[in-house]
Amino acid sequence: MCNCTCNYFCNMCQQNWWHHTKLSHLLLFHLQYTDKEEVVLWMNTVGPYHNRQETYKYFSLPFCVGTKKTISHYHETLGEALQGVELEFSGLDIKFKEEVMQTTYCEIELDKAKREAFVYAIKNHYWYQMYIDDLPIWGIVGEADENGEDYYLWTYKKLEIGYNGNRIVDVNLTSEGKVKLVPNTRIAMSYSVKWKRSDVKFEDRFDKYLDPSFFQHRIHWFSIFNSFMMVIFLVGLVSMILMRTLRKDYARYSKEEEMDDMDRDLGDEYGWKQVHGDVFRPSSHPLIFSSLIGSGCQIFSVSLIVIIVAMIEDLYTERGSMLSTAIFVYAATSPVNGYFGGSLYAKQGGRRWIKQMFIGAFLIPAMVCGTAFFINFIAIYYHASRAIPFGTMVAVCCICFFVILPLNLVGTILGRNLSGQPNFPCRVNAVPRPIPEKKWFMEPAVIVCLGGILPFGSIFIEMYFIFTSFWAYKIYYVYGFMMLVLVILCIVTVCVTIVCTYFLLNAEDYRWQWTSFLSAASTAVYVYMYSFYYYFFKTKMYGLFQTSFYFGYMAVFSTALGIMCGAVGYMGTSAFVRKIYTNVKID
Repeated sequence: MCNCTCNYFCNMCQQNWWHHTKLSHLLLFHLQYTDKEEVVLWMNTVGPYHNRQETYKYFSLPFCVGTKKTISHYHETLGEALQGVELEFSGLDIKFKEEVMQTTYCEIELDKAKREAFVYAIKNHYWYQMYIDDLPIWGIVGEADENGEDYYLWTYKKLEIGYNGNRIVDVNLTSEGKVKLVPNTRIAMSYSVKWKRSDVKFEDRFDKYLDPSFFQHRIHWFSIFNSFMMVIFLVGLVSMILMRTLRKDYARYSKEEEMDDMDRDLGDEYGWKQVHGDVFRPSSHPLIFSSLIGSGCQIFSVSLIVIIVAMIEDLYTERGSMLSTAIFVYAATSPVNGYFGGSLYAKQGGRRWIKQMFIGAFLIPAMVCGTAFFINFIAIYYHASRAIPFGTMVAVCCICFFVILPLNLVGTILGRNLSGQPNFPCRVNAVPRPIPEKKWFMEPAVIVCLGGILPFGSIFIEMYFIFTSFWAYKIYYVYGFMMLVLVILCIVTVCVTIVCTYFLLNAEDYRWQWTSFLSAASTAVYVYMYSFYYYFFKTKMYGLFQTSFYFGYMAVFSTALGIMCGAVGYMGTSAFVRKIYTNVKID
């Protein structure tokens, strides 16, 4: 006997059901049932336990269907189609509060091909997922004996459904009836339903799927405390060093102002003041640079808003709400992208603003969609449920062209007109100043490589919890922790980039725009390197589909994180640079 939900799969197979959307119009508002009203059991997907995203239609295995008339299900939202939900009616006759004794609902004619399909599934530890009233249920297909010579199929689904008033609040599945797989035999599939009164409140019915002992472990609290202490240390260090150093710089520059021209020429002039005529020179490749800054500001806005909404609304209790909210918020915040990208491009003297707007609008969608469509070809080859339908691809393209692009245009126009004037505190020289030689560790390439270490150190513990919730079987619900980590990441990133930029300018190298962006964005490189460690040492994934899915979407996640960190680092550094050059006298 295998109690798949209570004792086994609740701890091991906690599929992140919140990534899926509403089932159908029957289950849209969490039904309140009347006695003997029909309760629908939906069969979702089946797949290997170790490959979290490799899922197939439940009836891709040669299971038989119950005798009850089929109920059609359609993809009601974009999120459902994107996440590969393949809900099919089980054919089982279940009515509210009406118990069903063990009943055979169909028989499998087990020929050689069907036996081989079941054997392959059992060898690869296939498990399946079902839904009753939006509540997920998990079961395993079968098991092998100790020698791995004989294979057995679980044939009896024993359902125990808890109700509170006229609502379903709990569902448990126990798999029994172990039958040996022998070719050319008939296997009877059966089920039973037992109803029990429960004291669980309807709003608390998802609590059993959470794992507080994992997410609220002492290590999690310690990592937050450790990161917080790092922030205090960094802010204090930056404040002390820069304030003392800048005060000395201002005093030295004021003393130089009192010298006559002869003494000034003979003096030892050095430091960041010497590049005042070049520090606000437009960056190289301003079109790409401004598009990256605009996209990073938008990603930061989306992250902040989605986390706040998740904290307030408990999005993890609704399938699809996290994905749907992220898509909606990303489209709605497109003016943020246009405003910051367009205004920065205008300040740097860019004239091809329409091209910049298009690149800024489609930079992130093209990256995400390009990766998704590439993985989609592999999913189609595998006949996996993750294959995205053509209609969904068209819908995504329509969102990009008819929602994101117009809103980005509005933001670009506002940005160019409201804050597109280059009101720099220093004039830009007509001829660029030669960059003197400096020590190897002051080179921009070295600063970029080292700049991401501290920001990564402040978030890598949280990365483990986020990876585990997405790639394994945990439901992430501690969005308060995520908000703290986001704030800590931004503060650490700004502090590090300010220090890096100060040292760079002090070496009379005015190429600070790209350096500040890339030194912050290099956090993504360390995150992606950590994903390799997680894949090989924390998971048991295998196969082309799961591997490409993992590293493809980890590349998208890391790149988006890098663009966000780069934009945050640049914005903080830009304010710092403007401030120090405003407070110094320039001839």
